[in-house]
Amino acid sequence: MPPSPASVGGDMLSAPSATGFRRIRIDDKRVINGDTDVNQLVPFKYKWAWEKYLAACANHWMPQEISMSRDIALWKDPNGLTADERRLVTRNLGFFVTADSLAANNIVLGTYRHITAPECRQYLLRQAFEEAIHTHAYQYIVESLGLDEGEIFNAYQEIGSIRDKDDFLIPFINILTNSDFKTGTLENDQKLLRSLIVFACLMEGLFFYVGFVQILALGRQNKMTGAAEQYQYILRDESMHCNFGIDLINQIKMENPHLWTAEFREEIQELVKQAVELEYRYAEDTMPRGVLGLNAPMFKEYLRFIANRRCQQIGVELLYPGANNPFPWMSEMTDLKKERNFFETRVIEYQTGGALSWE
Repeated sequence: MPPSPASVGGDMLSAPSATGFRRIRIDDKRVINGDTDVNQLVPFKYKWAWEKYLAACANHWMPQEISMSRDIALWKDPNGLTADERRLVTRNLGFFVTADSLAANNIVLGTYRHITAPECRQYLLRQAFEEAIHTHAYQYIVESLGLDEGEIFNAYQEIGSIRDKDDFLIPFINILTNSDFKTGTLENDQKLLRSLIVFACLMEGLFFYVGFVQILALGRQNKMTGAAEQYQYILRDESMHCNFGIDLINQIKMENPHLWTAEFREEIQELVKQAVELEYRYAEDTMPRGVLGLNAPMFKEYLRFIANRRCQQIGVELLYPGANNPFPWMSEMTDLKKERNFFETRVIEYQTGGALSWE
């Protein structure tokens, strides 16, 4: 007896039925509110999602493949790093150890339930695993350096600039993880779309970038190179997550144009402004003085530049006309179609299992 199509909006799969059965057609598939069996991956409709899944699998890595020996020696050396450089490292770890857990929970307990395109679900499963790898990477760095685990893992509760970013995100997680939440109405479909934009464009596409610049700037000066190499992999992964999320958002817009109202776009603009301000406060907190040739005011321009890019990618009017990128060495890393090692080493292509070569 063939199975009936699975219901949408997070409900359990329907019981088998002999009535109403027909094979899946491409035209029946939809990213949300699809009335098809979510277990049937093919025929493909969203080939872009499948291609991103394959690309993510080809970029597999594990933290323990990367040596932390030089980082450990530098961290133990009283003169190895300045107090401001140490603050950068600990503050970044304090934010990231929680951020990727939030992202994973949002995917597994929220977003995945409401997406009805199997190709997109396939990528989300891979993304959730990558978030776990990222959390593993931060734990590996913390353990390697012998840092106070209680201090680092509780930073999201104890450090205001980190807590404020998490408090901004949590309501959007709670909407999707609420077992009573169902898509299928204008209001709820907009809530889903809003949450997707917050996580793809603001969390993964904005909130991570101050930390990425700071740790990679350390690596460019041949400091904390093991941690920087892991952050480089993580940036590559997160860039793919961001790009997938943007494609997902634009596909939903295309299939549901009634959701993309002028009022909704204004709400998104306000959220972007809030996110820019929160991330700038974080930049000020992590670097109260200039360090590594960086200072907090530089990040105000950078965050506005990134925010404009996110707005452009989803079709929202630019908020900061004329904003420029003060970190041109980061520009090639944003999409990461090719893994570029910018710590003055050889350019290589990373495909499987720890293939980065550092000379």
